[in-house]
Amino acid sequence: MHFVDAKGILTTNGGQCGMNIYRGCSHGCIYCDSRSKCYHFTHPFEDIEVKQNAPELLERALKSKRKKCVIGTGAMSDPYMHCEEELKLTRKCLEIIKAYGFGVAVQTKSDRILRDIDLLDEINREAKSVVQMTLTTYDDDLCAVLEPNVCNTKRRIEVLERMRERGIPTVVWLTPVLPFINDSLENITAILNECVRVGVKGVIDFGMGLTLREGDREYYYAALDKHFPGMKHKYIQTYGNAYELPSPNSRELTELKRQICKENGILYKPDEVFQYMSELPEKYPQMSLFDITGNEE
Repeated sequence: MHFVDAKGILTTNGGQCGMNIYRGCSHGCIYCDSRSKCYHFTHPFEDIEVKQNAPELLERALKSKRKKCVIGTGAMSDPYMHCEEELKLTRKCLEIIKAYGFGVAVQTKSDRILRDIDLLDEINREAKSVVQMTLTTYDDDLCAVLEPNVCNTKRRIEVLERMRERGIPTVVWLTPVLPFINDSLENITAILNECVRVGVKGVIDFGMGLTLREGDREYYYAALDKHFPGMKHKYIQTYGNAYELPSPNSRELTELKRQICKENGILYKPDEVFQYMSELPEKYPQMSLFDITGNEE
């Protein structure tokens, strides 16, 4: 972990606002796209870069905004990594968001977000909070392989339940779906049934598959060699050096998701979910959502 003074914290892309307080991650997910070389990391991915002046930068930025909006965080680096327990920068930023009457959309895999449920509740009462939780693998043994340094899926579902009890809306990222690993009907059905049970507002996926780029491809393939002998060869035979790796079951899984979500009033088209997350109550002037590209100032 190392500390820097950032020049800016809020990013705007196509009318969407977001922030990344940290760069890098300690969760160790084997498929993480943020490892890709296109993001120009100049330090090891596990050596977390901490933007120590993030709260001050955020307050300065929100002071100057004429319209309220929903601020997103977690698109590139989880705001509730291990270091957040000590640093509490995410909580400090939430306090500033609350003080200035903005909304927030937080994306995480960690149950550490429960530490701030009181603050998220207050923001939701005054503006809007949305908690986004990634669920990829219902089987906890497999989850421990794919996402080794963060709480398991069952615990994340408990987080969603706790948010529902407070009236905080939730969204599930059902991505990535790894070909030949977690792309079974049984796995996706189990996750979607839990989404129904805990009353999530929306489910996001981008085609039931995986993307690989230079940087994360090598890390992913090394993990396949370690945990799934022979799987790397199967990937290369099936996909070559492609960026998009759709599951052979993608059509069936996409239809399953569409059917379950539609029957239960859950948003399932990405554009509709993003639009929902961007909307503030009518008493607030609507402005934007959050940065999903990871571009930073």
